[in-house]
Amino acid sequence: MADALSSRVNARVSEVTERIVRRSYDTRMRYLERIALAAERGPSRAKLGCANQAHGFAACGPSDKEMLREGAGVNLAIVTAYNDMLSAHQPYETYPEMIRAAARRAGGVAQVAGGVPAMCDGITQGEAGMELSLFSRDVIALSTAVSLSHQTFDAAVFLGICDKIVPGLVIGALSFGHLPAVFVPAGPMTSGLPNDEKAKIRQLFAEGKIGRDALLEAESQSYHGPGTCTFYGTANTNQMMMEIMGLHLPGASFVNPNTPLRDALTTAAAERAMAITALGNDYRPVGRMLDERVFVNGVVGLHATGGSTNHTMHVVAMAAAAGIKLTWDDFSDLADVTPLLCRVYPNGKADVNHFHAAGGMAFVIRELIGDGLLHADVETVWGGGLDAYVQEPVLREDGALDWRDGTPESGDEAVLRGARAPFQATGGLRLLSGDLGKAVIKTSAIAPERHVIEAPARVFHSQEELQAAFKAGKLTGDFVAVVRFQGPKANGMPELHKLMPPLGVLQDRGAKVALVTDGRLSGASGKVPAAIHVTPEAADGGAIALVRDGDLVRVDAVAGTLTVLVEAEVWAERAPAPANLAPSHVGVGRELFAAFRAAVGTADTGATIFAV
Repeated sequence: MADALSSRVNARVSEVTERIVRRSYDTRMRYLERIALAAERGPSRAKLGCANQAHGFAACGPSDKEMLREGAGVNLAIVTAYNDMLSAHQPYETYPEMIRAAARRAGGVAQVAGGVPAMCDGITQGEAGMELSLFSRDVIALSTAVSLSHQTFDAAVFLGICDKIVPGLVIGALSFGHLPAVFVPAGPMTSGLPNDEKAKIRQLFAEGKIGRDALLEAESQSYHGPGTCTFYGTANTNQMMMEIMGLHLPGASFVNPNTPLRDALTTAAAERAMAITALGNDYRPVGRMLDERVFVNGVVGLHATGGSTNHTMHVVAMAAAAGIKLTWDDFSDLADVTPLLCRVYPNGKADVNHFHAAGGMAFVIRELIGDGLLHADVETVWGGGLDAYVQEPVLREDGALDWRDGTPESGDEAVLRGARAPFQATGGLRLLSGDLGKAVIKTSAIAPERHVIEAPARVFHSQEELQAAFKAGKLTGDFVAVVRFQGPKANGMPELHKLMPPLGVLQDRGAKVALVTDGRLSGASGKVPAAIHVTPEAADGGAIALVRDGDLVRVDAVAGTLTVLVEAEVWAERAPAPANLAPSHVGVGRELFAAFRAAVGTADTGATIFAV
């Protein structure tokens, strides 16, 4: 089936894939040669010195120690983002023991190779810690490499789920691309307060109509238990992407934590990782598996589900780690031919549990393969190409894990639709370019009449400045909020979600408003038009630093332009506005990241400290 489907791949998808292959040829070949050389050397454990080996199994029990000392079984690395403060990662506490047990049954050993940090943007929103958030992705990649550097492992399972954690783990895994890698999700929390109700309460608080107690109660009813937040932001987009890129087991992404099915999938993931090492007959190194077609599949999935705009940076950085060069033009061109199949908050009222119940990933993948929008003939950790991912996991009566065909029909067309009758014809992500630079805008949650906004600029150097102006009643009439010096070189590129409630209030009152910023917003950016990730950023000589209050700014998601309507002579005489960035460079650990701010690349090249 895969060969037949792959011969019908959409012409634009094929064109984009082929140009990525051509553009990446030299860097991809060098990468593949590097991991092939590492693979040729074979498993390194037996080649270690006696003292090295003894250190590696000193704390193991007798049977594990004997296997590592004399046996030829697999040694499976566990790289974990567990902590018990974050709801999404708390379920990982019990995973290592499940994985160890599975490894022993398969004649091998599993060891926790290392931990990586996992911070939560939901906790740090609007706080100084948010300025470490994007950089944490590259710290996670570095931590992953350190975890695997003992060279005593034959494969790895990665326990991570949220915003920067999964991209960082992927980048780190690709630095050991000769090893197989299986990603193991923990699943979303059960549904709480509906997301649209939560959004209304946030706006009421922004307007001063309710107090902090009411707001905290609503937030607590929304974020109420173990698992990922249930809206379709970056964390759940990560899970979609790991599945459609073949790094999860089929149907694993959105099974709730602490259920028998979730535990069975975790055990099966460990077993599968043990089965695809170089010691067996089904070797699937992650660096070879994640080729240009797989990254195109990931971008198509992003568009089809209305996923997080953060992935316009994360996927670029992930691909670069495999020697593959993606650009924002690739994202834009794929969006033009990818229909929007999902309405999950903030693009609709449903949450990811509703999406999963309506047919979930099996339905989405079936529709996209059937419409020629995915490369089905790719390698996956499960085998059999992406055709295997139109199935969903179930538990038989005897408790054993099995797979069945996913539903061919949507269980709720208000949440999930087929490719022939989508919510909209395109993925809703546009590349903007013009005299203010390049930016991306997500239109899938924005009313069509707001896809073009032309209004005077109101310029701010922080989201706190805008909030203060709103509370003082100084934001009236139509305007484009220009919030600058928020890029990676300036202050680590924080997400700016504290802007959304006040801008949403003003929009609901009838004003035409939009946001232009070199900072970030994620999949939860909502209903206000937002040209984000503007590059070059203000701190890197970008034209956004030249905008003044009152300049007429046009955000045009239809034409794909981002312009300032100022006479050329006047514009040419402008000098960049000064900004005092010193307060963002100290405190809450930010002084430790000076080297990151100095080395980081541009948003369109992944906003990473690594070479791209």
